[in-house]
Order: sequence, then structure tokens, then C-alpha cells
Amino acid sequence: MTAAFIHIKNLLRILPLFVLLGACAKQKKIFQSDCNVSKDYQKVSFTELINHIEKYDKQYVEVSGKYKEGNEQSALFNDSLFSNHDLHNAIWVDFSQDCPLYLPGTHIGLFTYNDGQFTQMNKRKVTIRGVVDASDKGHLKQYKGTIDRVSFIEL
Repeated sequence: MTAAFIHIKNLLRILPLFVLLGACAKQKKIFQSDCNVSKDYQKVSFTELINHIEKYDKQYVEVSGKYKEGNEQSALFNDSLFSNHDLHNAIWVDFSQDCPLYLPGTHIGLFTYNDGQFTQMNKRKVTIRGVVDASDKGHLKQYKGTIDRVSFIEL
């Protein structure tokens, strides 16, 4: 047998493992609302938004980061390992009851108890769209600003 044949034979042995791993990977979920559907959004990096939040004040943006929730916390942090994760470098996330978020085509909401649990977002990378409010510094005014009226979240 040639070396190439042996190499191909070994690849074929591990191919089912890669297929299995891909099938087991978590599927992304997208929750949306009817709020801001007619608005154009600007896709910005987390670092750009933090460094120039006043530039994006009252603008509809899409930004990604690590979402953290807890007692008196609903915030988006930079998901880079090499960035400062202090609260003053995070953005408060204000989900509005005026903009309920649902899986498209269903009545399953982001904050709905479903399949025995709530949707798990804590410490997960998310992409959200909402309106930036640079003057609202969030809980106890500890954050860089707020993303308000969230109308899209991808987990």
C-alpha cells in the first residue's frame, strides 16, 4: 500500500467523528421583535463602540460580545481575552417589554420558560441590535452606556 492510500484510509476512519461533532454543536438561535424593523443598523465592533460611544448615540447598531447577567447585571462585555473586562468597559443591555423577542414563526420568547428551562444567555457570546444611549450609564452609572430597545439577539 502506498503512503497516500494509508493516509486516505486513516482520514476516512476519523471522518464520522467530525460529522458527529458538527451535529452535536449547539445551533444558533435568533430572537427578533417587530421593533426597529424599518431601521438600518450599523455593524460595529465592540471596541469601536466602547471607544467612541458618543459617535453612536441614538444610532441603531449591531454589536457582538459576551453577555453576562446576574443580580443587578445585564451587560455586554468584550469577548476578547486580551481586553479590559471592567464594568466601565461594558455596555448595559436594556431589554424592553415594548420589544418582545421571539424565535421567528413561533410564540417562544427569549424570556419564556420553555422545555423545562429559560433560555440560557449568561456568559455566552451574543450578537445584538438596539439603540445606543451614551447618556444612560446603566445600573449605578457604572457602564460606558446602554443598548436600549433590543430588537434582535443571536445566541
